[in-house]
Amino acid sequence: MLRATHLYAIAIGSNRRHIRHGRPAAVVEAAIASLDADFELFDASPIILNKAAGGAGRDFANAVALVQSPLSPKDMLAELKSMERNFGRRPGRRWGARVLDLDLVAWDGGRFSTRDLTIPHPRLKDRDFVLAPLAAIAPDWHIDGNLSVRHLLSRLGKRRRAS
Repeated sequence: MLRATHLYAIAIGSNRRHIRHGRPAAVVEAAIASLDADFELFDASPIILNKAAGGAGRDFANAVALVQSPLSPKDMLAELKSMERNFGRRPGRRWGARVLDLDLVAWDGGRFSTRDLTIPHPRLKDRDFVLAPLAAIAPDWHIDGNLSVRHLLSRLGKRRRAS
């Protein structure tokens, strides 16, 4: 009996060197390879470099990967947190430097919410470092009702220009 397969958008970020992988962009590359090994990688965006938000301090390397998996959102989140630990991520202050950050930002099942997980990611509409890479590989994916990733990115740009 075949299990249903879901499509997930995983935001990937790093702003700390890794002892084996090196600089943050190489950490993101290694994370994409790990996602490919553990799941069925559908596509991955180019890696972008951008300024840190909040109190993270160091600049980030970011990308988005689309993966297919039969896992539920809750189980997928557990796998992503395990991958972060395998890359050396340790609990710490919010917005701090991190070797690897994996966020489950969207899936093909629409809205999903538990105490520990909300999909789509609650701040997705405000994060060009996630929307831009996602738009590079899935511009027509409708994340929020009738709005596609391309539309969300355009709206974010207009809001930023207006302020």
